[in-house]
Amino acid sequence: MAGTFTTRTINITTGSTETLHDLTNACSAFLREVAHGRNGLLNVFTPHATSGLAVIETGAGSDNDLLAALRDFLPADDRWQGRHGSPDRSSAHMLPALVPPHATLPVVDGELELGTSQSVVLVSTDRDNPERHVRLSFLS
Repeated sequence: MAGTFTTRTINITTGSTETLHDLTNACSAFLREVAHGRNGLLNVFTPHATSGLAVIETGAGSDNDLLAALRDFLPADDRWQGRHGSPDRSSAHMLPALVPPHATLPVVDGELELGTSQSVVLVSTDRDNPERHVRLSFLS
């Protein structure tokens, strides 16, 4: 039986602050529509130079901890050689080196196979770009 591939882009408004946006429900809804109980892989990708994707626990403070750690690792100051827009934006261009712009996740019986406390999140530290795109692709 030949495999199938289905893909869709969703749009996310992240606003003008550093943020984590939970994509877990959007991923699950996409799989309910396209996976039909099959096993496969869900690839999540964001085509932006200043955002990434993480699989972490949310709601218990870990989301704020991740943003605080990124502020420590990538301070928004003038140390960066790259010049991209506003002076504090250059550090956001380093984000994908620490939080990659992609994640590939197992799908079992049509459902996202995450741990009990895991969520899929879009990470954005770029306050100059409030609109993001995320591509969801299912391969079975």
